[in-house]
Amino acid sequence: MRDPELLQKVKQTLQALTVKAPGRAIEVRVPPYAAVQCGQGPTHTRGTPANTIEMDAQTWLALASGELTWDQAVSIGAVLASGSRANLTQYLPL
Repeated sequence: MRDPELLQKVKQTLQALTVKAPGRAIEVRVPPYAAVQCGQGPTHTRGTPANTIEMDAQTWLALASGELTWDQAVSIGAVLASGSRANLTQYLPL
């Protein structure tokens, strides 16, 4: 079952990411809470996007707050990223 407080934090920070990184070139997924598209570059309209990032809620919130760096999260396998633009270093922390 989803924690309502965690759901709210994830959605708020993902929304902040879309403001900081407008666009639709990257899809960021934090299942089962939310997913957003952000970042400049070629956009996709159907199917799985070329640039996809997925992680759990705790990892996302740690990245958003600066408690964890992108490189740290990737190196410990807490982030699954595919595609040439699937890197949020320039946008984090929020």
